[in-house]
Amino acid sequence: MAIVTRLFSLHWVKQRVYSAAHWTRGNSQRPRVMGGHNSVQFSGIPQGKGPHAVGSMDFMSGPSNQGSFFRLYYPCAEAGHYEEPLWIPRKEYYLGLADTLKLNRFAVNFFLCYYFGSVKSPARWNAPFKPGEQYPLIIFSHGLGAFRTLYSAICIELASQGFVVAAVEHRDRSASATYYLQEKSPSDPGEPGGPTLEEVWLYNKILKAGEDEYPLRVQQVNQRAEECIRALDIILNFNAGKHTANLLPSDFDWNLLKDSIDVQRIAAVGHSFGAATAIKSLGRDSRFRCGVALDAWMFPLKDEIFSNIRQPVLFVNSEKFHWVNNILLMKKMESTSIERKMITIKGAVHQSFPDFTFLAGYMVGKLFKLKGDIDPYVAMDIINNVTLAFLQRHLDLHKDFNQWDALIDGKGEFVMPGTNLDLPPAESEIPQ
Repeated sequence: MAIVTRLFSLHWVKQRVYSAAHWTRGNSQRPRVMGGHNSVQFSGIPQGKGPHAVGSMDFMSGPSNQGSFFRLYYPCAEAGHYEEPLWIPRKEYYLGLADTLKLNRFAVNFFLCYYFGSVKSPARWNAPFKPGEQYPLIIFSHGLGAFRTLYSAICIELASQGFVVAAVEHRDRSASATYYLQEKSPSDPGEPGGPTLEEVWLYNKILKAGEDEYPLRVQQVNQRAEECIRALDIILNFNAGKHTANLLPSDFDWNLLKDSIDVQRIAAVGHSFGAATAIKSLGRDSRFRCGVALDAWMFPLKDEIFSNIRQPVLFVNSEKFHWVNNILLMKKMESTSIERKMITIKGAVHQSFPDFTFLAGYMVGKLFKLKGDIDPYVAMDIINNVTLAFLQRHLDLHKDFNQWDALIDGKGEFVMPGTNLDLPPAESEIPQ
């Protein structure tokens, strides 16, 4: 524990308010290096580079765990002063991360609160939605042990480029922690005039020794897909002027969303377990026009019949995460009539996709595989740019994202087509 404590003290980072003064929208340079505890230098979560300012807010329907919970990222009005939200909004998420990592709750809560407790997500909290055009919609699904706020670099970049992004927080007990609101029981009415709803927290389900993992993951990926579709339904209802009550306190004006979503341009995106969820959602709902699978964990789909998935799919893989059977499951989706692309980012690791990669010092980043051999900002640019190019191609967008089309084919200094793994000869080519 003393060694771990010293590593945290020397190398984990702390960020306070990360303002536009340190990163101007549209500027492709990385954030200014700043100081932290013990004079450790750190950067932070990058702001979006697109033409839109980005707002964010939380939505929860219910009351029950059958409702929907997501963080919305969206183009917002630039006028006015709005706070940036905490990156990890509640201490219960630290406890869930401790459980997921099978570490002591007290120690993890202390260190994560101390080093990450004031890190903020570079978006304008509850800022007014920017009406006046119809935006394409993305439903984003997080990975195993994550939650709705951990992919803000990706979601904020997409929103800055003119997308509305709903980052779902799954309640299948694959998130490190999440919660829902339920009516208080009559036996515990609370104070007169007080809240009538109470929080119920759900933590990541940890498998017992010897327990078969596959049935749980199948059940979870099915629930996750339903939660993505439920979020889609809610947002499209707002677009049609039909409101669902938000159980969370917010003065966000949902009326501004009316007729602001392009219902013909909807995509599913996810990381790891979330990538499998995005693929599952494509097969469930044809309103999703295409999907982007970021470092997909295909295990929950190993018995999937992919013939019912008609949409284009892009697999964006890291170099260090995959194994042959995982890649072979991706290759089962190859087609000569539907575009299915796979690229690998050289030097990237599985944690090159969530925000932690920007918030860890070099040694701890390497030790916990939060950083790969590639600069994390370069990797994130590749992730975002290839995603934008693929979305433009298959959502028929009239943007300039096609400037990154070469990435879709795995052309570039830090990318390669297909996989870096050696596959059986019969699996090396797309079947004719």
